[in-house]
Amino acid sequence: MDHRRVAATPSRLALAAGFSMLLLAGCDGAPPPAAPEARPVRVVTVEQRPTGEVIALSGTVQAETQVNLAFRIDGRVVERAVNVGDRVVADQLIARLDRENEENGVRAARAAVVAAQSALVEARNNYGRQRDLLRSGFTTRVRYDEATRTLRTAESQADSMQAQLSNAQLRLGYTELRADAPGIITARGVEPGEVVQAGRMVVQIARQEGRDAVFDVPAQIKNLAPAEPRIEVSLTMEPAVVAQGRVREVAPQADAVTGTFQVRVGLIDPPPAMRLGSTVTGRLWVHGGPGIEVPATALTRGEREPAVWIVDAATQTVSLRPVEVVRFDPGRVLIGQGLTTGDIVVTAGVQALRPGQKVRLLGATP
Repeated sequence: MDHRRVAATPSRLALAAGFSMLLLAGCDGAPPPAAPEARPVRVVTVEQRPTGEVIALSGTVQAETQVNLAFRIDGRVVERAVNVGDRVVADQLIARLDRENEENGVRAARAAVVAAQSALVEARNNYGRQRDLLRSGFTTRVRYDEATRTLRTAESQADSMQAQLSNAQLRLGYTELRADAPGIITARGVEPGEVVQAGRMVVQIARQEGRDAVFDVPAQIKNLAPAEPRIEVSLTMEPAVVAQGRVREVAPQADAVTGTFQVRVGLIDPPPAMRLGSTVTGRLWVHGGPGIEVPATALTRGEREPAVWIVDAATQTVSLRPVEVVRFDPGRVLIGQGLTTGDIVVTAGVQALRPGQKVRLLGATP
């Protein structure tokens, strides 16, 4: 095959040059690239206002008054008439001791009283005779004085024996333990057949005078509480069952193990569902000083520190500002430093922003 080289003529070069100039002219007239669109964000204008928080603690319902019933004398328990959970009324029999010794004591005291009364009658008769004889001059003053002393001794002896009989009868009565007020048995300390000492707890009674919600409160929370706080108490398992309460008693000394203070909250007209031993939740509103709160969604991180995005109202751009977080919960964040009243804070879309970015406020006039 015959290969021939095509020579570049001047006319062809001129044509190529003109075509290149046309292309360059077309490039010079292209429109500039469009500016990036402003990102829509939700914002809030912050202001200082009084702050506070709700503190919730768990506790139990207890009787306002709990008493330990015990025998006043020693003895062997022959009967316990109640068990834990029983309701009792005033003067109801709780337990009984063996009565034999006390019954013997009563019989002996009665015999002593009879003997003392007989001696007293004889002394009175002798005194009367000596008095009449002294008036008639048929006895001496010495015998009269002796009859007087004998009468006084007999009277004292009769009083003493009567007092011993009363004590013996009281001891006999002490062999029966009875409730002094209506209530519920919450604990028992002895069983029939046991020999008990005076003062040992036989049963514990929760009186029906009132109900307390008892909480173990840390020291820092106790110090934050107002002077006369009002507590809202609800059943943990049934939050709809609610009662109001007032602090009735605060332990003066912390528990040696937990370091908490026991606080008793008197319940005002508690519902029947708040039974003894029920687990309850107490809520207390603790007021704080003035501060700035923002939604938790506004919080982000800049240079390993908490920060929020601030909108410049004039330029509609954002900048990252570090803040000090005082308190954080799932819904709100309390800011200590970094924000002032009137700052516009981005609350939604914070993860997609960059410093100096244009934004469009949702709901605002464009």
